[in-house]
Amino acid sequence: MAAQHVEIVEVGPRDGLQNEETPLPPARKVELIERLIGAGARRIEAVSFVDPRRVPQMAGAEEVMAGVPRRADVSYIGLALNRRGLDRALEAGVDEVNVAIPATDGFCRRNQGCSVAEMTDAFAGIAAAAAEAGMPVSATVSTAFGCPFDGETDPERVAEVARRAAEAGAAEVALADTIGAGVPGQVADVIGRVRPVVGEARLRCHFHNTRNTGYANAHTAVAHGVTVLDASVGGFGGCPFAPGATGNIATEDLAFQLDRSGLHTGVDAAETARTGMWLGSVLGAAPTALLGRAGEFPAVRG
Repeated sequence: MAAQHVEIVEVGPRDGLQNEETPLPPARKVELIERLIGAGARRIEAVSFVDPRRVPQMAGAEEVMAGVPRRADVSYIGLALNRRGLDRALEAGVDEVNVAIPATDGFCRRNQGCSVAEMTDAFAGIAAAAAEAGMPVSATVSTAFGCPFDGETDPERVAEVARRAAEAGAAEVALADTIGAGVPGQVADVIGRVRPVVGEARLRCHFHNTRNTGYANAHTAVAHGVTVLDASVGGFGGCPFAPGATGNIATEDLAFQLDRSGLHTGVDAAETARTGMWLGSVLGAAPTALLGRAGEFPAVRG
């Protein structure tokens, strides 16, 4: 009997880089993506079509998309927050578009300059335009487990944002712990509230390890039927609009955990760890991932 497959969406080239002090030129980002593909990544959040004046680390999205290898088995995701971002994504040739919809007004106003209600309405327009262009679109409900400005997030509001996104055409709805405040019991509760209201849309989860709960949250999500998880090579990342936010759960550490639990990811944890160490040297920052330091287990002996 084949092992259950858990898909890891590699978000390192976008979420992993957006909060780092050292911006990478497009050629380096393409090299990172090539290394990740070599390590088994098949869905990659490659670029963000946001204003580079606000997030300079995301400059050069079009150049990155012009340089990435085009393969039938690799899907590139571009983040867009408005119709202009969608237009750029379509022109650049991404395979999927992801739109972030915060669940809290405090974060939404600081990150996207509007209320949650306004962003939810905007998503409906983006999703309709994407559908007309034949572009798959997903929605990430950010601050789903806590907000740096509003505090606790009402789980019913998360479910309502997710419901409206699915009704507007999101093929996939991601629940994002933007600041790493969530705990396993909370993850189980939110998934239980969201799943009944999103219809056929797939559920995805996006965790940060800010308070050392990210991997436990990922395990809980899988135990509750989620089969798509975001992770960032090396554990790099963090939101520039969330004070104190630290990195995502690391792709290599997550792949190790899932593979050792008898699940299939298709991601080579050891090769991803080597890429994480390489990225750390390029950025001049130490990865938070541990597999690159601890090594494989059982150890590979020559």
